[in-house]
Amino acid sequence: MSLLRRRTAMPDAVRARLDLPRGDRVIAAAELTDGWAAASVHALHVTTGGAHDATVLRRSWSEVDGARLDAESATLTVTWVDGRAPTVLHLADDRSIALPRAVHDRVQSSVVHTERVTLPSGAVVRVALRRAADGALLTQVLGTGDVDLDDPGTAAVVDAVEARVRETVGLH
Repeated sequence: MSLLRRRTAMPDAVRARLDLPRGDRVIAAAELTDGWAAASVHALHVTTGGAHDATVLRRSWSEVDGARLDAESATLTVTWVDGRAPTVLHLADDRSIALPRAVHDRVQSSVVHTERVTLPSGAVVRVALRRAADGALLTQVLGTGDVDLDDPGTAAVVDAVEARVRETVGLH
């Protein structure tokens, strides 16, 4: 038996729970301390619970703001564009980098164009043009909780940047 043998692949029962749509496939998977995580072409999938009664979280790459790997604690922290609490994935194998690498690559591949702008208040927002799982292009305004989009000056700046980002790729 090889000492370099890889961990067991994702169990078939867990893979079946992912319910991948036609044309989607798993790129990388990792066992977690409480389930499994998989990066597919179109989404991040996280299962918790047993193989037959697993709860599955499925979020498309355009919904992921970013992810950060803490190699020391073997955790991958995923942040969401909608401001939901980050999802912390505790990797069972602290040497496994395939999943974090795939998550990074898929998030980056969903970003078509992005601009950062400093608002009159000093707050910084990002306006990103992203590709959704179905190929449609969408814009996202990402900022901290202190950005007031009801302020007319802030809204005007954000609207102008969003229009410029969309125009960059021929969207109006």
